[in-house]
Amino acid sequence: MKKHPCLLSALILGFALTTAHAQPGLRSRGAGGPPSGPQFGGDLGKIFGEHKAFSANLEFHMNSGKAADEVTMPGKLAYLDGKSRFEMDMTEMKSAQMPAGAAAQMKQMGMDKTIAIGRPDKKITLLVYPGMQGYVETPIRDADATKPESDFTVEITKLGKETVNGHDCVKNKVVSTDKQGKTHESIVWNATDLKNFPVKIETTEEGSTVTMLFKDVKFAKPEAAQFEPPADFTKHDSMMTMMRQQMMKQMGDGAVMPPGHP
Repeated sequence: MKKHPCLLSALILGFALTTAHAQPGLRSRGAGGPPSGPQFGGDLGKIFGEHKAFSANLEFHMNSGKAADEVTMPGKLAYLDGKSRFEMDMTEMKSAQMPAGAAAQMKQMGMDKTIAIGRPDKKITLLVYPGMQGYVETPIRDADATKPESDFTVEITKLGKETVNGHDCVKNKVVSTDKQGKTHESIVWNATDLKNFPVKIETTEEGSTVTMLFKDVKFAKPEAAQFEPPADFTKHDSMMTMMRQQMMKQMGDGAVMPPGHP
């Protein structure tokens, strides 16, 4: 039973880091309750312009101005008509908040590999854990992320030219405005050799600067099945339910949960 606190810590840490720090959205997607994962619909979809189907390696970086809060998370993104699939490996995340040995613990528990599937058309996000052969469904709390692109108008101001990862880019300020007059401002680097694809997007909100870097962009249409949960995976009512069941498997059938835990 001495093993239990370590396993519990790994589960809780993995859940917190995966759903909170590793989500590659451009801004906070709603307040209250657990984060719902990455969202690429709404005004962000507008930034992609004509590119409605693509895949890429994506590096997400968040900087609040404090070294302790910096987070860098690489992963693989597939995008299709507003739907998104982001695959990440928590052992590759760089964060001062990640305690020593935490990545190894998450790998042991099957929480290192995570797939976040954003479905703004259904107003849900799926958090899939291949190592646990399970997933949970959470609602998208940010109404902006579920709005159709037609709800937004975009004003683009050219700021200059720069090179990003070997691509000649036009650097633009992009301001999107919805029908209620709410605006969001981003700095976008559009690669002229990739049909003006935004290879870098940067925004600052609530004191944090969030940057997304896209590499190895491919315009082949992703398979629609990638944006559905695996048919042979178990759907759980909540993250805590899935975490509890995985913990019980790790500890053995005779394990008993301590008081105070679900």
